[in-house]
Parts: sequence; structure tokens; C-alpha cells
Amino acid sequence: MADIGNDPGLWAANVLGSVAGAAVSLVYMLPRSRQEAVSRFFTGMACGMIFGAPTGLWLVSRLGIGGQISGGEILLAGSAAASLCAWWVLGAAARIAARFGKGGG
Repeated sequence: MADIGNDPGLWAANVLGSVAGAAVSLVYMLPRSRQEAVSRFFTGMACGMIFGAPTGLWLVSRLGIGGQISGGEILLAGSAAASLCAWWVLGAAARIAARFGKGGG
């Protein structure tokens, strides 16, 4: 499952999941500038594309729904989750660094 090869349906699921996760991450934690929005969006896209398949397989195993959903659905959900989680962590870290970086120097 981690190798999507040349299957256009799986590539589309991977891209759509990554875009969806990146977009949702921007809605939940609003960016302060256009530059932050662009960097967060593309970081989410990259993480969703790279870690989508392993995250989807992990989700399926944790939820116990392996035989109930297709490979495309696994990849879509995994890409969205990886993309969303990437910016929750990186966005929070950037805000914490900005807050403590101003007062410490």
C-alpha cells in the first residue's frame, strides 16, 4: 500500500488529502501573515504527500477497519491526517518560539 506507483487514482487521493489537510490546518489555526499561510500550506502538502500512506495504514490498524475501506480511502485519510497534524505541531512551535524569542534576547 505504501507504494502508489503509477496509479492515477491513488495519486489523486494523495494530493486531495494533502490539500484538504493543509486547508483545514489553516482554518483551525489562522496564519498571521500571507507568508506564514503559504509556508504552512506547502509544508502541509509536503508532509501529506510523504507521510500519507504510512499514516493511513496506521489509522486503519488503530481503528480496526482494514477490510472496510479501499486503498484510495486509506491514502486520502492518511494524507489529510498527516498534513493537518504537521501544521498543528509546526504552527504551535513557531508561535511558541516567536513568543519566547522576543523576550529572551
